This record gives sequence, C-alpha cells and structure tokens, in this order.
Amino acid sequence: MKRAILISIAAGSLLSTLVMAQPSPSYTVTDLGVVGGPPGQPFVVANHGLISEGVAVSDTVWHAMLSFHGMQFDLAKAGGLGGPSSVAFGVNEKGQAVGEAETPNSDRNGEDFCGFRSQHVCQPFIWQNGVMAPLPLLKNPNGVTGANGVAHAINNRGQIVGTSENGEPDSTCPIVNHALGQYQQFRFKPVIWHNGTVQELPTVSGDPDGIAFAINDNGQAVGASGECTAFLINNDLTYLHGLHATLWENGTVTDLGNLGGVAGGGGNTAFSINNRGQVVGHMGRADGPAVAYLWSKEAGIQNLGTLPGDFTSVALSINENGDIVGISLDAEFNPRAYVRLDGGMLVDLNSLIPADSPLFLFDACSINSRKEITGIAVDGAGNFHGYLATPGKATADSAAAPSATDRTQFDSARKLLLQRLSYQFGAQSPAH
Repeated sequence: MKRAILISIAAGSLLSTLVMAQPSPSYTVTDLGVVGGPPGQPFVVANHGLISEGVAVSDTVWHAMLSFHGMQFDLAKAGGLGGPSSVAFGVNEKGQAVGEAETPNSDRNGEDFCGFRSQHVCQPFIWQNGVMAPLPLLKNPNGVTGANGVAHAINNRGQIVGTSENGEPDSTCPIVNHALGQYQQFRFKPVIWHNGTVQELPTVSGDPDGIAFAINDNGQAVGASGECTAFLINNDLTYLHGLHATLWENGTVTDLGNLGGVAGGGGNTAFSINNRGQVVGHMGRADGPAVAYLWSKEAGIQNLGTLPGDFTSVALSINENGDIVGISLDAEFNPRAYVRLDGGMLVDLNSLIPADSPLFLFDACSINSRKEITGIAVDGAGNFHGYLATPGKATADSAAAPSATDRTQFDSARKLLLQRLSYQFGAQSPAH
C-alpha cells in the first residue's frame, strides 16, 4: 500500500513537471478595430468564433455589435431599443446575444445604470432573429417595478443571467455625486431570465445587491453579492462592491469563500464558469491585494497568483478544458493580458505573439474551446482596439515576457491605461 502511494505521488509529480514543461502555442493577432473608451471592448468569444462587443461610434455613443471573421454586425442599427447606446455582453452558439441598451427615456431618478454617462433608462435585452427585445424587470413587495437592468450572459439553452433593480431604495449607495460617477439609488438583485420570465436569485447574508455574470449549460450561474459603490469602469462595469463570490444552483446560493479578505474595487467576484463547474474570478487576501483564483467543489479555492513581478490579477474567463485568461498588473498599474493553458503557469500573452505586433494586449476577456482569446489592446497612439488571438504552432515560453514599460512604442498610452484601470484596481494599489 505504501509503495502504491509513493508511486502515485511520483507519477503526479512527473505529470505536473510535464504539464509545466509543455511549450505554449504561439498566437497570431487579428485587430478587430478601434472600440473606444469604456465600455468599448469585446466581451465573449463563443466556440464557433462569434464575438459580442461594445464599440464606440462616437465619443459619447456605443453600439452593441457581433463580430465574426472580420465582419461586424451592428445590433443597434438592426433594431435597437431607440436609445443612443448599447453593449452586447454575451453571446451563445445559436447566435443569441444579450446586454444592455438605453431607451429614449431619461431615468426618472437621474440614474445612469448602464454607465454611458447619459442618464437614460437602461434596459436588459436579448437579440435574436434580427430583433432586440427587452427583458422584464423585478418588482418589489409593493408592486413597484424596477427601472433598470442588465443582461450579462446567455447559455446554449437560452437561459440569461444579469441584474435588475427592484425599486427599493439602497442605503449602501454613496451619496449621489455625478462628478464622481455616483448615480445609483436603488437596490439591484441577481436574476435569471428564462422563457420570458424573470426570477430573483438570493444573495449571501442579506447583502442588498448582487449580479450574476455568467451561466453554464447546466444552469449553474456565478457572480457576486454585496453592496453599492461608485461605478466601476473596467471589466465589472457595475455599481457592485462584491463582498461574496457566489454560485447559484437550483435557486440556492453558495458563498465560494475568499483568500482571507475582501478585494477592493469590484470586490470578491466570480466572473466565469465552465460546464465542469470550475469557476474563476478575483478574491481578496489577508496579506495583500486581490488575486485571480480557480474554484471547484472538489478542490476548493486555488490562488492563481500573478505574472512575475506583478501585485494583483483577475481571472475573467475559463473554457471547457480549464484554460484561463485575465489581466495581471504591477505596482504602477502596468497591465498585461495572460493565459494559463492546460493547468500550467500564467504566461504573458504578449510573449506568445510576434515581437513586432502593433498592438499591446493588456486584457484577455474570454477564451473559447479552441483556445481563441479576445480582449482589449492598445496601439502606440493610445487607441483601444479589440483583438482576437488565435493559437498556432507550439513555441517555448519566453524567459522574460515583455512588460508594458518594456514596449517603448506604447509609453504614450500608459496614462490612458491607468485611467481605464484605476477605478477597478485603485483601492488595492500600494502607496507609491
């Protein structure tokens, strides 16, 4: 028995060594075009290559779009909800897309739930068969319907998750100050839509607010519950400070725990779940800034760490194989997109693309089953682009992956990057 255990341990050690020694694939990068400032970016790349996006069509207006092999389809022009701006946060393999869209009406309480800085009513939508249709919102116990909501993700069964206001005042929201991005006044709850109906999902420990960010084909959803905060303009694009990373199954909520603390910015959050039930996001630590994590029922929480030399990280997407992508930042907020393939180490995605690339990849938002990655990049002039990174032949990992400051042609973009990231990660930054 002892010999069998030793053999098992040795085999496991050898397997781990082989996994870590496997070369990463090189990637070719396709420029998806300029997307503008937040919320302009790609969000999800489905397994067949369809990408959901928000793209700036002017300095103050964004349109929900789908991209496929270099072609873009503007969902707003094809039949939006009549307001100026919209974003497609999610898409499934049937070509159904979901997101948020402004209506022509101004919010009756001066809120800016969509985050477009225009204070129009924010409507969750599903786009299918060429039509953008609104999704229903929650009612509070007094029968008052919430004014705003957002749809964040849709699975291949047509189940949609997101958040909806319920018309109840939220005492945890900061005092309204439009100059500081503080508009929110009402509670917003995690929800699931199916067959045209909306169902509220429970929060943890009586948290007043919550959002479901992702759902797999088994109907398991993940997100966060917590309290209201000022608007977060990076990957969260919400008013939620997550106190608990959450998993919803069959109408019940599970707190995924943490690494010893509560993260700043968006807080403890789950951003993605695959059909194996593996979850990724970011969590607070007792002895340092938040980091990316991998969670499963079998193994619990695994701290994924950061790229070498960095101090904080976020995991944004996980595919069916368990491959993970996200963003890692150093103490001065220089960002790098990373990928973690086949259970190995985090690798700077910029080290796997041609050295003469005109784009620096600072965020990896989604990875599909073909290991294709989409996210946000920046050019030397500081313009934000969407990109699609496609794997090719294997190559040895770079011994010293380039940092944002190493790529001198991108120095002029650093200030713009900091502006985009500071709302999300500023509360975690060490003094310097």
